[in-house]
Amino acid sequence: MTSRFLPLTLALAAAGACAALPARAEDDRFTVRLGAMSVDASGELSAGTTFRGDPYRFSQDFDFGSEETVPRIEGLFRFSERNRLLFNYFGYDKKRRATLSENVSFGDTTLPAGSFAEAKAKFELASLVYDYAVVETQTVSWGLQIGVEYAKLEGKLRAASGPDSYRTSSSEDGYAPVVGTRLTVAPNDRWRFVVQGQYLDADWGDFGDYEGDLSRANALVEYRFTPAIGAFVGYDWFKIDARRSGRDGVLGLDQRFKGPMAGVTFSF
Repeated sequence: MTSRFLPLTLALAAAGACAALPARAEDDRFTVRLGAMSVDASGELSAGTTFRGDPYRFSQDFDFGSEETVPRIEGLFRFSERNRLLFNYFGYDKKRRATLSENVSFGDTTLPAGSFAEAKAKFELASLVYDYAVVETQTVSWGLQIGVEYAKLEGKLRAASGPDSYRTSSSEDGYAPVVGTRLTVAPNDRWRFVVQGQYLDADWGDFGDYEGDLSRANALVEYRFTPAIGAFVGYDWFKIDARRSGRDGVLGLDQRFKGPMAGVTFSF
């Protein structure tokens, strides 16, 4: 009698063991993370031009004052065990006034130390990358990424002292290939730890006269209340080093964005 039910007993035991195993690091077919990032921006905005054959240059450090809260969106589509598509969007738009630390001259105009300069930085970044999992286990997934990234950079500078003023601005957007890597660790079906890094060189894409590069790294911790709903906290970091040369002058933007992020996760 016992031998008669032995296959059924073994089958039930195997099913129970499988159910006890932790979920794979990335079991979900679709994942969307909606959140916000408290951005601390700092960097240097510079401009140069030629007036009557003489070169002039302005450079000023800007920390853009208080932190700015901006939206952050990312999504994942897992279409096979090792293959994924990842989408990400980030936007920043803020201006800041600062006091000139030294005299600045542009042609016949001299702005004395103590005058104000106003800088505006606008940055948008959206990426779509293919992610191939080189390592895919029950608890760890490590992938390499390649894809395309859209970036829009805009910088404006205005300096004034009484009736004298100086203005310059530049804006460019375009697409470029991006490479990156991702590590996901899921010790159980509730917790996930995700780390990513990406790099883009402006020379790879169609950013016009812009030169430079963009680096990005982020990490997050996620807790799932149910298989479909969760919450996450983390930290994001960007660095832009961009320069544009034109007939009228050069505008440079060496900018860093960093700060904590938080949001909700939806999976299905």
